[in-house]
Formats: sequence, C-alpha cells, structure tokens
Amino acid sequence: MPQNITTGYRALVDAAMRDIETIPIDQALGLAGRDDTVLIDIRDIRELERDGRIPGAAHVPRGMLEFWIDPSSPYHKPVFNQDKKYVFFCAGGLRSALAAQTAQIMGLKPVAHIEGGFGAWKKAGGAVTMEAPVKRT
Repeated sequence: MPQNITTGYRALVDAAMRDIETIPIDQALGLAGRDDTVLIDIRDIRELERDGRIPGAAHVPRGMLEFWIDPSSPYHKPVFNQDKKYVFFCAGGLRSALAAQTAQIMGLKPVAHIEGGFGAWKKAGGAVTMEAPVKRT
C-alpha cells in the first residue's frame, strides 16, 4: 500500500514563500560582495562542481543547515555568528525557500532567498566561478 502523503512539497514551498522575503534576481545581483550580506549556497557539492558557484558565497549543504546554524551544535559554523543578512539560494528557488524559512524559525535574522536561485543568477549574467568553495572549518 502506498504512503498517504497529506502535504506535498509544493504546499510546503508555498507556505515558506509566504513566510520569508524573496529577493528578485535584479536586486540579488547587487548583493554579491556586500559587507552586510552573506550569500548561502545550499546546493549539493556535485551541483557546485558541475554548474559553478557565486564567488564569495558560503556553501552550506542543505542537510547540515540546522546543525551549522545552531551555536549549541557540535557542527556549528562561525559563518552564522555574523550580524548580517543571510540570503539563501539553491538551483531554482524551491529548496532555498524551505531553508530560509527553517533558518528564520530557528531565530536567524534577517533572512531571505533569491527568486529563481542560481539558475536565474546565471541567466541574468551574474558572476560565476568554477573554483572549489572555501573549506569552512
């Protein structure tokens, strides 16, 4: 007997979109390199290796997000100790909506996500590098 899923991914993403700030790509392009903003790339490492990444963006695998944000976690990362705006992105803007909502629920603020994600960034001519992400210790 198949599972009876009562809430699909689309409903979860739609709810997240209502709860968080979405930054249009034309505004997002101006965020790279700003001192008051941290771009958080939640894509899988294989996506970064295949498609490139935004220079200066922190790579935070989606599966580790909650553990890296929480200062009481043994996996906490200092990137989340800054008094800055955290702007999440993924490939297309769905996972990042969920990630930003989760970060906001955890108390990280302010947070937002990029409409259309990395795909929109590339299409709009945003800077992309094929260099490996900086190791976060």
